[in-house]
Amino acid sequence: MILKTYAHKDVWNEEIDTSLDSDKTLLLLFGGTSFGELRSVLAQLKGDFPSSLMMGSSTAGEIFMDELYENSLVLAVMKFEHTKLHIVNEKIDSMQNSFGIGESIAKQLESPELRNIFVLSDGLNINGSKLTNGIASVTKEKVVVSGGLAGDGDKFHSTWVIIDGEAKEGYVSAIGFYGEHIHVGHGFRGGWDKFGIQRRVTRSVDNVLYELDGKPALDIYKIYLAEKAKELPASGLLFPLELQEDETSEVKTVRTILAVDEDTKSITFAGDIPEGSMVSLMKANHDRLIDGAYKASKEVDLQEYKGEDILCIAISCIGRKLVLKQRVEDELEATLKNLPSKTRQIGFYSYGEISPISSGECDLHNQTMTLTLLWESDASST
Repeated sequence: MILKTYAHKDVWNEEIDTSLDSDKTLLLLFGGTSFGELRSVLAQLKGDFPSSLMMGSSTAGEIFMDELYENSLVLAVMKFEHTKLHIVNEKIDSMQNSFGIGESIAKQLESPELRNIFVLSDGLNINGSKLTNGIASVTKEKVVVSGGLAGDGDKFHSTWVIIDGEAKEGYVSAIGFYGEHIHVGHGFRGGWDKFGIQRRVTRSVDNVLYELDGKPALDIYKIYLAEKAKELPASGLLFPLELQEDETSEVKTVRTILAVDEDTKSITFAGDIPEGSMVSLMKANHDRLIDGAYKASKEVDLQEYKGEDILCIAISCIGRKLVLKQRVEDELEATLKNLPSKTRQIGFYSYGEISPISSGECDLHNQTMTLTLLWESDASST
């Protein structure tokens, strides 16, 4: 694999190598929703790379190596030698069909040679839990599935993914990587602290939470948030929920707020909050968040890495960015400390992160740093 990475603010940081165009080339890009030149830049890339595949999404901040960019564009160009690539796109007809969309994507990409699925979805019109459950119903633990939900800064107004070279709302895009030469590493960690008591979900429907311990969920949230309750839903990003199936479950995921409804006293989250599950509110600890990013990179299995060019796709949560503020680049530096010297890192701050859990199946995460590492071995090393 030949790998080049670029960043665009007013101009590209260096001239893009268009000689890498091929039917085994992938352009992966992430950009801010206020990036004014998006349409013209995408058209230029499509013209310069007519044979290549392109995918990407909008962000709540762009990642380029150990730097945070805002309202810019970051790009990775990967020309594979042996690996087959296949992209599928699905229109989101309704949030209720999120499971079916995930299932359809996985079935279209399914093959004995499939090694990895990387998914990018509209961040506002999808139930991320149902989407990942649909994919996992087909792939199980056989295929590494990772990716994220597109962002829109802290505005939560509209997000996009790249479909046929254009930025479009209301879609899910996924690429499959095939063959014995492609290698995938992955890791994720959070780093939030619990506060308050653990509560049981007594009423919910999918990703909408109505009651905790028989009381209106929004009322309970407002008690904990105090003055910050006036800033909901944005302030809810600073106080996510930790979710576990029951008191004894070792599998824990984090859910972040997307919206609140004052009439029903309910809260809509980026992923499902099942009835009967246990939840705890969480708050930020700067050092633990940064340490979480460091530990995410330590989780990555690099036993098969032999010094090739390697891409790290870092997808972190907007909530982490809002909490860390001036220290946000500390977590980007932390991810690179454990990774090979040839690592090139791009990524984005998202509305939800997709990464395998301990069972090997993919799941939706919130408020985590997730890493997907891709490299290709040559014929002589396999």
